[in-house]
Amino acid sequence: MKRWIIIALLSAICLWLLPYSVPLLLALATALLLEPPIRRLQDQYRLKRAHAVTAIFSLFLVILGFSLYFLVVILVQQVMALSQNLPYVLSEATKVFNRLIETWRSYSSSIPQEIIDSLERGVRTVQQMLLSFATNLTQSLVHYITAIPAFFIHFLVYLVALFLISLDLPRMKQSISRYLSERTRQRLGMVIVQLSKAGIGFIKAQFLLSLVTFFLALAGLLVLGIDYAALMALVIVIVDILPILGTGSVLVPWGIISMANGDNTLGVGLIVLFIVITVVRRIIEPKVFSTNLGISPLAALVSVYLGFQLLGFIGLFVGPVVVILIEALAKAGVIKWTIKL
Repeated sequence: MKRWIIIALLSAICLWLLPYSVPLLLALATALLLEPPIRRLQDQYRLKRAHAVTAIFSLFLVILGFSLYFLVVILVQQVMALSQNLPYVLSEATKVFNRLIETWRSYSSSIPQEIIDSLERGVRTVQQMLLSFATNLTQSLVHYITAIPAFFIHFLVYLVALFLISLDLPRMKQSISRYLSERTRQRLGMVIVQLSKAGIGFIKAQFLLSLVTFFLALAGLLVLGIDYAALMALVIVIVDILPILGTGSVLVPWGIISMANGDNTLGVGLIVLFIVITVVRRIIEPKVFSTNLGISPLAALVSVYLGFQLLGFIGLFVGPVVVILIEALAKAGVIKWTIKL
């Protein structure tokens, strides 16, 4: 009984500290992902642990630095362009709405005036929503800008913790193993190995899907004759990676506005491009996930679909992770399927 009370207290303390330990937990997860190449360097080149960790950590910093640099540069350019063009976009949107109202009036002489007035009020409401969106966007940008110093502090803690955890990971495993039985130690090791492989595979799968999205968007935009097609394709990929948003957040509004402005060819082309990208991704997603995560295509399809239906965008990530965790626990013997009908 005393042992279970201690375990319960430790669990409660861990749950209480969890929101404050996100950088440390991310550092631990990253260290586990970087452990295989570190071990490979140690085994193949007979390097000391410190040298192997320094080499892999430096390579990780270079890749992360270049990625963040290009991401930040593109985002800053897009935000600046959006802030400069936002009044023009709102003005053009207002003109489009007014043009639609005039067109509606010319074809609605037989419709009661009350209905027309109601529709006009709805259009004004949409205009107010657009203005409110612009205001909220500006406030959000200010909020995120003020949060940058805190983010850099957390990011620095993450990097320092990653390096130190990578150095001490074998010692940490030995310390933890002292409190575990041999059977539990073997099972936990199998689970960690499976999850590490799945984590690397998951990153590879997301990279491949983003690459497919980029080339499909680039090809479609080049066919449609869009200026700066490569830059716009990269923006579409970035928006597609962000939570909740997707390729439709860029292509569909762009297509609708183009058709409202009279460019039906461009508008229809953009919507068709969105449909093509969505269909191709949905077709190849199960195969990409199954190849890189080590689960069957059917399990990948079901986990992605149910995850999206239950949790939205986050479910696209959580669904496969749950399947991988269950399979890892089953292989380790933690979960045993003994039900027979």
